Amino acid sequence: MAVSEGSVPIAKEPSRFYDGGIDGSKGHQEEPPNPRADARIELEQVIVNRKECFLMKRRIAYRDRHLGELLVPGETGTFHTDLTSVPAFLTWLVPKTGEHLPATLLHDGLSHPEGAPEYISTDHKVLSRVDADRVLRDALADAGTALIRRWLIWSAVAMATMVSCEGTNWSTWLKWRYRLIVGLTGLGILVLGTWATIDLFDVEISWLGNLWWMGDRPYWQELVGGLTAAIVFAVVWSVTWGRFWKAGAVVGVSLAVLLHVTAALLLITAIYQVTERFTKRAPKAARALAVLGLLAALAGFVAVLATR
Repeated sequence: MAVSEGSVPIAKEPSRFYDGGIDGSKGHQEEPPNPRADARIELEQVIVNRKECFLMKRRIAYRDRHLGELLVPGETGTFHTDLTSVPAFLTWLVPKTGEHLPATLLHDGLSHPEGAPEYISTDHKVLSRVDADRVLRDALADAGTALIRRWLIWSAVAMATMVSCEGTNWSTWLKWRYRLIVGLTGLGILVLGTWATIDLFDVEISWLGNLWWMGDRPYWQELVGGLTAAIVFAVVWSVTWGRFWKAGAVVGVSLAVLLHVTAALLLITAIYQVTERFTKRAPKAARALAVLGLLAALAGFVAVLATR
């Protein structure tokens, strides 16, 4: 089961996705949508601004419960996508492709930057960016995406909408209110998470006291206290996200629980990126350092064996 914008349970219906055919732009022979045929994802790799993207050679059709038929992209000859937009260090959690791909491609086609024409369905209904986010959540369920993954995807997309505010037509005040809320959420989780970690390992800092829900207790009690407090605080704080409170709860709990994993992955990713760039710019120096590193490892291994 999935939940629509109005929190009304809806049943998973894969048949809502179907072949969208090909539009008649750029000299293509137009092919109308075919509700009796399965959706076909045909992509062509292109490089845009030194980044890998994909042209959609065929449209995806989706019949939304509220907006009717949606065809993406509007022009198959010009529209490009980066598939599921997710940072490289988080692809272990949400991969670029998978059962969620039709829904994320649909969302890419429905979204538009500030000032660009809004998407209009074949039933002549205009979609805002928030509408596109809601369609994504329902489409993820129809595509068969697992419950936790689809809520993670939708929450991340809703947060991105609150930060970028593109295609929302919100007032300037509301845009900065949402941006401030998201910023304070991340800052609060970072500060409390770091503080809790310091408390957990009993690191003495003269000006920093103990968190009262952890304090000077046995290790396992402090661990449980820190974890449960992170979840409770994240859910309570999500009220400040207003209409996006569900996304706030999911984002807050996810960041709080995965804070240390995310930090470790960011560090590993940064080390890899620095190493990769260094080897490209100074290949000879990189080879020399690799040889020295290997010799140092060999010497350390021999030294350990010699101490037995």
